[in-house]
Formats: sequence, C-alpha cells, structure tokens
Amino acid sequence: MHFENRISNIAIIGAGPSGVAVAKYLLAEKTFSKIDIYEQRNRIGGIWNFSPAAKPATSIPQTKPQQPLERPIWHNLSRTNGFHEQPSEPVFETALYDDLETNIPHTLMQHVNKPFPQGSALFPRHEDVLRYLDDYAEDVKHLIKFETQVTEVRLHDHDVFNWKVTTQRLRDAESSTTVYDAVVVANGHYMVPYVPDIKGISKWNKAYQGAISHSKSYRNNEPFADQKVIVVGNSASGVDIASQIEKVSKSPLLCSQRSESIFKPDSSVARQEMCEIEEFLLPEQSDHGVRFKDGTIEEHVDHVLFATGYFYSYPFLSSLNPPIITTGRRANNIYKQMFHTHYPTLAFTILPLKVIPFPMSENQGAVMARVWSGRLKLPSKKSMQADEQKWIREHGNDGAFHYLKFPQDADYLNDLYDWASSASPERGKGLENDGMGKLGIRWDEKALWARERFPGIRKAYLSRGADRDKVRSIEELGFDFEKWKKEQELESKKFLSKNGKAFRAPQKVPVTTPDSIDTSRDSQEARSFLYPFEHQRDGIQTLHKYPLPIPPPVTPKIMPSMPWNPPHKILCLLSPSHSPLLLDLFRLSPRNGS
Repeated sequence: MHFENRISNIAIIGAGPSGVAVAKYLLAEKTFSKIDIYEQRNRIGGIWNFSPAAKPATSIPQTKPQQPLERPIWHNLSRTNGFHEQPSEPVFETALYDDLETNIPHTLMQHVNKPFPQGSALFPRHEDVLRYLDDYAEDVKHLIKFETQVTEVRLHDHDVFNWKVTTQRLRDAESSTTVYDAVVVANGHYMVPYVPDIKGISKWNKAYQGAISHSKSYRNNEPFADQKVIVVGNSASGVDIASQIEKVSKSPLLCSQRSESIFKPDSSVARQEMCEIEEFLLPEQSDHGVRFKDGTIEEHVDHVLFATGYFYSYPFLSSLNPPIITTGRRANNIYKQMFHTHYPTLAFTILPLKVIPFPMSENQGAVMARVWSGRLKLPSKKSMQADEQKWIREHGNDGAFHYLKFPQDADYLNDLYDWASSASPERGKGLENDGMGKLGIRWDEKALWARERFPGIRKAYLSRGADRDKVRSIEELGFDFEKWKKEQELESKKFLSKNGKAFRAPQKVPVTTPDSIDTSRDSQEARSFLYPFEHQRDGIQTLHKYPLPIPPPVTPKIMPSMPWNPPHKILCLLSPSHSPLLLDLFRLSPRNGS
C-alpha cells in the first residue's frame, strides 16, 4: 500500500512523550502541510503530569474496557512541578505518586540525542522527567492545541481512509470537526484500571467501603499507617508501592502474586509473599477475611490495593468497525504494533508493554513519516492480516500480544530502525542524513547489555537507600560494560586455548534450518527464524540477533550431558577475537559432525 502525495494533514492525539516524538519525525519529513497535536491538559508530558489524589472513580470490580471519556477535575494544583499555574486548570488523574522514580536508567530511557541534564540521578524522579519532556517538546509546542479533548475519530471516506476528528475545548465546551488524512493515537493506555472479578469482591467492597483501591489512586503511604494491607500484583509499580507501604503498615505486608517479578526486592521480614486471592469472605463468614488459593485465610484485612494494570481503551474510536477494542487486553487489527490493518492511515504509538518507550516512539515515528510520505510501502491488507495472525500464533493473543519482554523489545526497536533506514533517499527535499531523513536509534552492543541488566541495576540502586539519588551512572553501581567485555574476551581466549581442537572456530558456520523455512536473505521467514542482522568478523559471516558475548563456561559444559535425540539446542562459538555469540538455537545432529 503506497501513500505518495496522498497524506497532507495529520492529527496527533496526545502531547505526551510519544506524541511529541512522532511530531518531530513528521516535521522532519518535510512533506506534510499541517500537523495538529491535541492535548487535553494544559501542558505536555501526558502520564508524567502529577495529579493530586482524587476520590477513587474505579469500579470494584472493573472488568470492562469500554468506558466513557474521562472528564477533567477543575481545581488549583497544590504542587507546580516548577511550572506556572493558571488560577484553575483541567486535571486528569494519572498513576503518578509522590515518591515515584523511573524504573529505567535515564541513559537508556532518554530520547535520541537528548540526554538528561548533567548531574541527574540515575533513576530520576517524576518531576525531573516532566521538566526533561517539556524541554524536549520545545520545537513542536506551536503545533499543540492545549485543553482540547478529542471526543470522536470517525472514518470519513472509505476509499481514501481519511478521518473526521471532533474535538471540544474544555474551557468553553466549544466543539469543532476537522478532516485529516491520517491520525496518530498517542494518548497512552493507562487510563482505565483493571480490577479482577474475584468471588465476593463486590459485596466485600460494599460492606467495607473504601477498603479496596487500585494503584492509580495511590499517592503516598500515609493512609496505610498501622493497617493490615494486601497488595495484589508485582509489576514495577506494584513492587515499588509495596516497598513504600511496608514501611508504615502492620507487619508483614501481604503481597499477592501469580509469578515472580523481575523487580523482586530482597527478602524482608516486613513482607510476606502470598498466592492469588481466591475469595473475599462475606462479613457473616469472617471479619474482613480473604481466602487465598492455597487455602490460607487472612482476617482483619484493612485494605486491599490492586496493582493489576490497565485496559487498552479508546472511547473516541467507538465507531470503528471492526472494533479496535474488545477485551481490552490488546488493540485489534494491528500491523507491527502500529498500523491498523484495515485503515493504515490510523496508527498507534507504544502499544507494546515491557519496553523502553521514549526511543521506541522515535523509531515508530520515523517509520510512520516515511510510510505516509510515500518513501516506504506497506504490504497489502491481506499480508498485514497474515502477519498479525502469525504473531498471534508465535506470541499469543490478548494480553500476550503486546508483551515485548527483552530481547523481543530490542528486536522490535532495531527492526524499526532498519525499516526506516531502508526508505529511498530524497536529497532534493533537504532531508537530514544526506536525504535519508531523521533517524531514531539502533541499540548497539553496550545498549543491549545495559537493557538486559536494568532490573539488576535498579535493585543495586535501591540498595543505596536514602543516598541513591547521588548515583549518577551505572558504573558507580558496579555495572561496567568495558570491564565486563574485556573479562569475557579473556575467558573466551582461555577456553579456546584449552579446548582449541574440539571447538576451533570454523571458516564458515553451517546453518541448519527446517526444510519448511525459506532461508533466502530477504524472506520474512528467514528474518524471523535466523534473525535479521548480519555480522562479519575474521572472514566469518552469519546471521544473528545480538552481538552479545555469552559467558564461555556455560556453552561447553552443557554439551556432553545433552541427550542426543534431535532436534538439539546448542550454542556456537564464532571466533577467538570476538566473544562467543548466541546465533540461534539451531537444530543439529551429532551424526553430521556439527
């Protein structure tokens, strides 16, 4: 599908980090005559805007993503975050809390070519992130229509896929409708909390009003002082909020979880891990009682806080057919986590979860700009739908569809960069990079190394306690990439010296794949099976995913004990001058001498 000379004016919904990033890349393409950004708040930053605690509006339980548009709360903010305040302003509740810090090192989190200010804490506070984003957005602020809420996006012409965008100014309720050739949905997916429908939860909530809440309404630990508390969920926010509440609540704080978290803190006498809640016991059965799936019953529970995530919800797209949202666990009919398969003039930013959003939104913006300017072509509708179904088969549907845990997020980020880089240059338009246009980022070996380790980096940072905000680099926490790389190369040389005959690097690494896989370099199957990037070192060329060294003791020791019943999974050593690389888990048989 080709859009050359068809897209002229574009609407972006949301002036948060991703909306601003996409706007920069659309501007840099020097093709589009009009770019409007609609933001319902009176400043940029999206979810990074702090909102004072409000009366919780979350239904208990809340299992339906189809919720009406959020309405603003008009009042004066008690905290300014360093910005000028109007006498009254529209406030929309966000999930920020008083002591929230990022859970990603700013060196990895930052936008492309826009480092955080010198001297920033390694994991900045939310106020610092908002200031950073305000500075980042400076060159696109003239495009933003503040205090303007998008109320409806409706398909206008089914032949060209353009859109009627209806908006409302919040101060005077004046509505207007504009037709746009393309729309970017960049308003995030942290508006509608999910609270599961556990047996007895509704009656328990009515019997003990205010005793159940969602983490979206959490601001600080003061309301939980000397209370018996259960925190449900162990994602980044769940773990962080639990660590704050346990300082003031009755001991132990009960943490209900389905699986172990990558952000799991050190064991603490003030915290007790529990399995999932099976039932909220009625008052006639128990005094504030909760039963867990292992049969354990806890009574006299003062509060249950659910840190159970959010639904995807886009009420302004309710007219879209087929619907973009059904279960709320994913966006439907999506190609490459971005483009709508039926209407590719509708695109979304940062649908994926478990990712580093700032740089990813830039790479997405680079692709959108090139597709809509006509420098890149999208596949046919049928091909995009087939790609979506293939992704579902390989990764799962519903909640799993948008989960890109490492290393999947790194694949996606780098694939986006390569996709944008493949666009034909246009030197006559004055584009950056000798006509290639504005490009995002491709994570190199060091970035991949840091990305893999950031949960450990975060844990080491928290271990510094009150002095952690003095830490400025990961090296101060003992995470030194150059030192690590030298150690790996030394270990590799020692290993190869000792086992050189048995594991001498071949002139060319043989690749064995299933007969059903098309291994031609440009085939989509080969890209997904063999990995998309080429690497050449010492005359050896192969396809692999990451130039990440693998600790050599792991590789040889597992091989002799492997049951030789094909197919097998082994690691391949490439070259003494480059640490061992994980190519793929190739299907090899010992009978062929591999």
